[in-house]
Amino acid sequence: MANKKQTQSADIELNKLENRVEDLVSVVSKLKDENNSLNASNSPSLAAERSKAQEKNEKVRVRVEAMISRLKAMEK
Repeated sequence: MANKKQTQSADIELNKLENRVEDLVSVVSKLKDENNSLNASNSPSLAAERSKAQEKNEKVRVRVEAMISRLKAMEK
């Protein structure tokens, strides 16, 4: 009798655990899909933003180098 109750209790707990795992698998799948979607939609805008930042950095670098050259020329 006690064995049967333990088995039933174990089966109930196993079913609960199984349901929880299925729920978690479902959530992970949804999150993967959402992540892929976000990466796909942000990729072009992020690439453009990065390119713009690189161009801006290059312009600033050129200006700073020119300033340094002028300062060195003034020292002489």
